[in-house]
Amino acid sequence: MGLNAYIQGFNSLESIDRAPGYFKYQHHSVADHSFRTAELAQMMGDIEEVVGKQKINWKALYEKSLNHDYTERFIGDIKTPVKYATPQLRKMIGDVEETMTAKFIKEEIPKEFQEIYTKRLSEGKDDTLEGKILSICDKLDLLYEAYGEIELGNPNPVFMQMFKESLETIKKFDDLVCVQYFIKKILPDLFKGDFAGKDKMQRIAFSILLMGEDK
Repeated sequence: MGLNAYIQGFNSLESIDRAPGYFKYQHHSVADHSFRTAELAQMMGDIEEVVGKQKINWKALYEKSLNHDYTERFIGDIKTPVKYATPQLRKMIGDVEETMTAKFIKEEIPKEFQEIYTKRLSEGKDDTLEGKILSICDKLDLLYEAYGEIELGNPNPVFMQMFKESLETIKKFDDLVCVQYFIKKILPDLFKGDFAGKDKMQRIAFSILLMGEDK
């Protein structure tokens, strides 16, 4: 017991595909997603501090964003429609993940670090500013994954649905300055090029941001 199993878990995260079961032009692993989410959280945290004049707990933000999907090494990346099919199934998956994580910490993490890793590997999406930024950036990365597939001409409608659902979630946090900034100054740049699906994406975005629902 010396944190070796924790380190080896990084390899597991590199081998777990995001959005499994769908043809993709660009493949992303859970490890890729964790890194990109941390980078996005850093960017959104900067916006909150510089533009929104909010105080960010950077240690908490980095820990939450880097570790938010570490426990997927135990259960894999389950498709979102499956994971959230029913509240009962979501709870069952959460219970399994929590049980396996607790067992891993007890058996593989040295006792003097167990309290730290119990907190670090627990659910990071809470009501703190840092937890909200994590929730935003988790979906922000998925939005860009979906956008990348649509831009490359992937005809599977699931990616348009991913784009829509990601933007809907991000919009729920529009009381935060970083989301307002993203909507006004970053999102419009996605629609500057010419690609199949651009017009539909724009209609979806317009509907979500201005009317609250896609028509």
